[in-house]
Amino acid sequence: MSNRCDLTGKGPLYGNNVSHANNRTRRRFMPNLQKKRIWIPSEKRWVTLRITTKALKTLDKNGYDSMLKELNKNS
Repeated sequence: MSNRCDLTGKGPLYGNNVSHANNRTRRRFMPNLQKKRIWIPSEKRWVTLRITTKALKTLDKNGYDSMLKELNKNS
């Protein structure tokens, strides 16, 4: 299963661990994904999504339909 947000498409970022001696080793910064069941009134059904916590806050504020509309507009 990929580590991507179902709504925003955010994935892992890459960077370095930096030790006290300034040794650098590669690492991944993983998105904070949570599994959430969301009720969609327009379709009258539940949908289970793996979304980031930031997307979840935006979803609570704006709603599922308006969030999908904005994501499709930006794509």
